Amino acid sequence: MRDEPPEVPAPGDEVQALECGPRSRFAWCITGSGHFLDESMVLAARLPQVDLFLSAAGEEVLEIYKLHIEELKSRFRIFRDKTASGVPVGMLYEGIYHTVVLAPATSNTVAKCAFGISDSLPTNMFAQAGKQGIPGIVFACDTEPVVLTKSPHDWVTLRPRRIELDNVERLRTIDFCRVVASPAELEAALDVRLKELALAWNTSSS
Repeated sequence: MRDEPPEVPAPGDEVQALECGPRSRFAWCITGSGHFLDESMVLAARLPQVDLFLSAAGEEVLEIYKLHIEELKSRFRIFRDKTASGVPVGMLYEGIYHTVVLAPATSNTVAKCAFGISDSLPTNMFAQAGKQGIPGIVFACDTEPVVLTKSPHDWVTLRPRRIELDNVERLRTIDFCRVVASPAELEAALDVRLKELALAWNTSSS
């Protein structure tokens, strides 16, 4: 479990952090799920001032779904899960982020968040955000008895077990956390958050 005071960000990350205004950015965390990944990234691109935080599995999945990190760098600042103590989490304590989003979130990530385990960059971001009262939005993948999801090559039907469904319900009870179950719900939750912050969607994703 890595729920511990974060270290100072790496030199390149530290410079980026200093250029940000207080509570001015979204922290968008990518896990190892491909469930509505394309749709989630489209929404992320429509938001103002978004940084991506990738788990090791998230890095792999982005490439599998042909969302290449080098191309994403033209739109987002990207932080990777390369340190034992989750160094980029330190930027939460510098007051840079007003919202943490995990989208899409694997059943593994949902279970860890629901039970307070923070051993990856996304789960550490979620835990530390909650301790500071920073709202979190989690797009959980396994929320229905039958889930239709797109693999890299085809559509697949999954049947989440009771334990996965129970973990989603447990996560709904966590402080400062809103769980969503579809791209439409994710968009609606982000729209509410933007209005709370007196912000607006980008008019163009280009």
